[in-house]
Amino acid sequence: MPGQLRLTPYEGVSSRVQREHPTRLVPGHWGDLMPGIEVNREVSADLKKMLIPISLMVIASLAVSCGGDDHKETTSATTRAAGASPNEFPDLGPVTLHLGYFANVTHAVPLVGLNNGIFAQELGANVTIDPKTFNAGPDVITAIFAGELDASYLGQSPAVNGYVQSDGHDVRIVSGAASGGAALVVKPEITEPAQLSGKRIASPQLGNTQDIALRNWLKQNGVPAEENGGDVKVIPTANADALTAFKNGDLDGGWAPEPWATRLVQEGGGHILVDEKTLWPNGQFATTVLIVRTNFLNDHPDTVQKLISANVKTVQWIKQHTEEAKTLVNQQIEAVTSKALPKAVIDAAFPNVEFTYDPIQSSVETAAKQAYDLGLLQDNPDLADLFSLDILNIVLAKQGLTAVSR
Repeated sequence: MPGQLRLTPYEGVSSRVQREHPTRLVPGHWGDLMPGIEVNREVSADLKKMLIPISLMVIASLAVSCGGDDHKETTSATTRAAGASPNEFPDLGPVTLHLGYFANVTHAVPLVGLNNGIFAQELGANVTIDPKTFNAGPDVITAIFAGELDASYLGQSPAVNGYVQSDGHDVRIVSGAASGGAALVVKPEITEPAQLSGKRIASPQLGNTQDIALRNWLKQNGVPAEENGGDVKVIPTANADALTAFKNGDLDGGWAPEPWATRLVQEGGGHILVDEKTLWPNGQFATTVLIVRTNFLNDHPDTVQKLISANVKTVQWIKQHTEEAKTLVNQQIEAVTSKALPKAVIDAAFPNVEFTYDPIQSSVETAAKQAYDLGLLQDNPDLADLFSLDILNIVLAKQGLTAVSR
């Protein structure tokens, strides 16, 4: 296996970008998080032309595959007849891929894939991977807008916000990575929603996926946050700091992703009041998705296809090698934080997350509506162009996997 990649914690947008693109306020409470940077607004016509013959292959393959095993030979023939043999984008030459992710169990796909060599193998010698770690999604979007990231794993709510802040142009969700793995953990004496009145509850960052989930749940249960007319103090706090504050009695709870939810229980003495998967149909919701900067998708579709292929293969590998995956995740968490998780923590946290390349589009749309209802988005967004799943379905077809649809 290749050695671990050098991991670079993200330290914010460069002074040059801040100087040339001062932060602008935009409608909604998230506005002060986003730099006002104009980027290419559409997926290029050239990329669309490149996708047409390959998409025809996927459609033809899916149409035949519905008939069952008797049509395997027909499927193969139809694929060839559809002119889909160029199911690889042409290699456009050397490129550096600036890739973001978090040191969380919900980001096991990049943590594993960067560690066991799947990403390096799939991306190939022409792609230099520059990994950067983050605490929460809004910082990722800031870096995307600044052109300092090309792709990133993050939660669904910041992905939606980046799309909205750029008028639907600068961000595309190209795959899923994880579902589940988030919970509201509180002090033992808090056993029902009404007891949260006046309490201090952490979320990882204003506008991130858990922040929206927390605020929506509080509102739905009659104990809204102060910003929504109630008296619950929602305090955006980095996950590590939230654990310390919870143990010290400075916080009464937190809505956190894994492994932090488990750590709040095991190390902080809390208990789970809400497992977020109980709030969603079939217990499935997008916790982690893979986004790509639209300009990068236009300019380097070959690299994006390789990245998505690495993502899909890593998801499959994790499902088949759970114990090894836990070890690799813990190695990467230690590389980022200088401290590995106790075995009891990662053993308890890992089963709470379902790893999937499906971005679970319906859950993203629901979360966007929740953000709108909370007043965090001025308009109810149309997310029709947020999802760019053609390349994902090309990759899935090549690997003999079922296509993803809404």
